[in-house]
Amino acid sequence: QVQVVESGGGVVQAGDSLRLSCAASGRSFTPLAMAWFRQAPGSERESVAAISFMGATTYFADSVKGRFTISRDNDKKTMVLQMNSATPEDTAIYYCATSTPTIHASGSSRSYDLWGQGIQVTVSS
Repeated sequence: QVQVVESGGGVVQAGDSLRLSCAASGRSFTPLAMAWFRQAPGSERESVAAISFMGATTYFADSVKGRFTISRDNDKKTMVLQMNSATPEDTAIYYCATSTPTIHASGSSRSYDLWGQGIQVTVSS
C-alpha cells in the first residue's frame, strides 16, 4: 500500500523549534518532488516548502523563508521540515505531499498526487 505519514507535530511556544517528518512507503513507490502544505482554521491550504527529487533545489513560502528548512533522505523515503522561530501564525494542520510526475520543487498543490492525513501544529503566544 502506498502512503505518506506525517509525524512530529504538537504544541510549542512562540520562538521554539519543531521538527516535522514525512515517511513514504510502498515497495515500488518512489516519491519525486516532495512538499509541505498547511491549512489554518478558516483559511485555504497554502504551500510551505518543497524539495526536488535530488534535494538540489528548494522552495519556501515568503512567510517561512529564513525560519524553516527542508531536507530529504531518498534511501529512507523520508522528508523533514525543521521549523525554527515558530510564531502563532504557523499554527495549522501540516500536510506532506509527494509527486510521481514532477521532480522539481513546486509550490503548487496541483503538482502532487499523494497526500498524508495531516498533523496538527500549534504555536502558543
